[in-house]
Amino acid sequence: MSEVIIYYLEMNTLNEVNPKPDVRGLTVTEVEIKNFRFNRFLYQYVGEPWEWTDKLSHSDDSWKTYAESPMVSTYVAYYRGAIAGYFELQNTSSGDVEIMYFGLAKDFIGKGFGGYFLTCAIKSAWSLPDVKRVWLHTCSLDHQSALQNYKARGFKIYKEEVDAD
Repeated sequence: MSEVIIYYLEMNTLNEVNPKPDVRGLTVTEVEIKNFRFNRFLYQYVGEPWEWTDKLSHSDDSWKTYAESPMVSTYVAYYRGAIAGYFELQNTSSGDVEIMYFGLAKDFIGKGFGGYFLTCAIKSAWSLPDVKRVWLHTCSLDHQSALQNYKARGFKIYKEEVDAD
């Protein structure tokens, strides 16, 4: 049996963000024409090294309902024309925005993109209407620098859980 620690982090005001400066050549674009197949591709492409497998067996209808919802926004980072990473934001009527998925593609890890890319995700979340809190969860299976990056950008841990498989 292996233990997985799940960390829940939050930010309650935009003033808590500790931004990382722009990275030359990295562009972040919101996906304006939603297509669940693209979200599924991004999920697998970025998430494969981190064992993002829970949604891979979902039906097309399930993916479509989620990814094409007006409450979900998808952003893609490009570097020299290649997909460098992506994130999804899920807004709620209560003012909570969850960074559902956030990550860099394997070939772009360790190039100094993570802090700036997370800054883009946080600012995009806070730019949505009536936001009161931005939150996310990560786990001990994630990249070794992920939790440190979240904390460095201003997120605070508010809960931890241990999941024993």
